[in-house]
This record gives sequence, structure tokens and C-alpha cells, in this order.
Amino acid sequence: MSTQLSPGAETVVDERTKPQLDDGDHERFSHYVPKDKLTEAMVMGTPVVALCGKVWVPSRDPQRFPVCPECKEIWESLNPGDEGKGGDGEE
Repeated sequence: MSTQLSPGAETVVDERTKPQLDDGDHERFSHYVPKDKLTEAMVMGTPVVALCGKVWVPSRDPQRFPVCPECKEIWESLNPGDEGKGGDGEE
């Protein structure tokens, strides 16, 4: 026995997966770096290294981007119980 849908109706499948990061995806995130290194990089134009390994010269407002999931995971593993404190270039 088959079920008939109303005209115009369709089945929607909601599939959720953990996103896999490609090389270009690091540009879409705000990354965790030591505050003193961030300040120096912003003033001097020198590159910094994020916890996830991304190397770049910061020039954009980190609050405009979501936090890098790799950086966040590393930060939380280094500082258990200190969620929400420091590291993403805002401090």
C-alpha cells in the first residue's frame, strides 16, 4: 500500500553532519592567539600562529566571524572549566 501526498507536498530530509574543514575554511573563522602576539601583529603587521596552526597577518575584526572550532576545542582542552575566557583575538 502506498501513501499519496497532497499536491505540492514533498518529503524533506534533515541531515546534519559535522563540517569538515578545507584549507580555505580557516578564512571564515576568528582564531585563538596569545593576546600579546595579536597586539604586536596588529601594530607591526607580523604574522601570528593560531592554536589550530593557521598562520596569517590579522587585519579584520574577529568579532565579525564565528570562532574556529579547532581553536575552541584545543583551548577548552588546555583550560578545562575556563570556557569563555580569552584567546580569540578579542582580548
